[in-house]
Amino acid sequence: MKIETQIDAIMPACITGSVVQTDGMKITAAGFPAPVGAIAAIERMGNDILRAEVVGFKDNATLLYPFGDISGVRRGNKVRMLRTVPWIRVGNELLGRVIDAEGNVIDDGLQPLLTDRVVCHNNAPDPCSRPRINDVLSTGVRSIDGMFTCGKGQRLGIFAGSGVGKSVTLGMMARYTNADIIVIGLIGERGREVNDFIERDLGKEGLAKSVVVVSTSNDPAILRVRAPMTTLAIAEYFRDQGKDVLLLMDSLTRFALAQKEIGLAAGEPPTTRGLPPSVFAMLPRLVERAGRSERGSITAFFTVLVEGDDMNDPIGDTVRGLLDGHIWLSRKLSTGGHYPAIDPIESISRLMPDICGTDHLKASREVRRLLSIYRENEDLISIGAYRKGNNPDIDRAIQMRPSIMQYLQQPIEEHALFDETVKRMCELVA
Repeated sequence: MKIETQIDAIMPACITGSVVQTDGMKITAAGFPAPVGAIAAIERMGNDILRAEVVGFKDNATLLYPFGDISGVRRGNKVRMLRTVPWIRVGNELLGRVIDAEGNVIDDGLQPLLTDRVVCHNNAPDPCSRPRINDVLSTGVRSIDGMFTCGKGQRLGIFAGSGVGKSVTLGMMARYTNADIIVIGLIGERGREVNDFIERDLGKEGLAKSVVVVSTSNDPAILRVRAPMTTLAIAEYFRDQGKDVLLLMDSLTRFALAQKEIGLAAGEPPTTRGLPPSVFAMLPRLVERAGRSERGSITAFFTVLVEGDDMNDPIGDTVRGLLDGHIWLSRKLSTGGHYPAIDPIESISRLMPDICGTDHLKASREVRRLLSIYRENEDLISIGAYRKGNNPDIDRAIQMRPSIMQYLQQPIEEHALFDETVKRMCELVA
């Protein structure tokens, strides 16, 4: 007797149905009243199983989105439920490993023995139970620690166009941060860049205390949506152990575009620039899961790939309103060889006044003021129309700019200690 037949005999109440239609990547099943989010198995010819997730209902039919190629699926294929909610196995043995969206180890090592498991789709902590953020988390990147100091449990966005240096900046933070655990989500990345990031940007030192979750651009949209949920679930597991976790996710934009595919396939109406309402509903659900709890903290950096270097595109504008600050990577600085290419005028950390000392805060504001003055008068200065002595603020901005720009630059191999970063900034504008 087949194993499936034995299971059906033992569990006669198992929910089953059959395929009645396919439309693009969407599969419609009849007689299958499984809940949204449930994982199902579609039995194709040759006992080949295709797993899919329930994404909605229409009339009396259930809509499923597959985890792989739908080749071989035909009308009448049996559909049975595997589990009602997605979960993954977790444990300290995940440190130093690379896993996929479903928690399976995909590097060259042996599969670890994991005794705990967590649900991927958790709710955000109760807002009244969140402690205030009052401790600094050092990233090891001088321009961030000095100008946009981050607190334990804070959530920031890194906004940039393509090829401006997001991955390099994330790699520096992963190597040099003083967080206990690092959880990295590479969502929709090119497959070639995964090993490049792990070996070049992250390095052995960073990987040793990291868990890397990967879902490449060729994965089905349902896995590119699941991967960020898996990343947050792992970070929550370590936070509940009392750890200070640094979460790096690249990128929220690809997560939103994957949800766009699923939402449109499920019949949602397109709204702003073709994005369905579920995209704008899922972004805050994901972002709000990070933060500080009574046991530990999740400090999150979410990258946002802005369209045409426009910070006000729909996804970027929505995410910026959800976060506790944003860091803008400038293409102009990047093409000029300034790394990390962080624009200190367009970036902000909303919690910096609460966690920094008075001298540090005054120094960072003075640096921002001088750079802003220089930018406002840059055209006059560059063509020689400004004469020295006409305005003391402009004179000081011109004099200080080379030292400030040197301070904001940092080689990839340099680890900037937080105390030295603050001391150097205060001395810079003294």
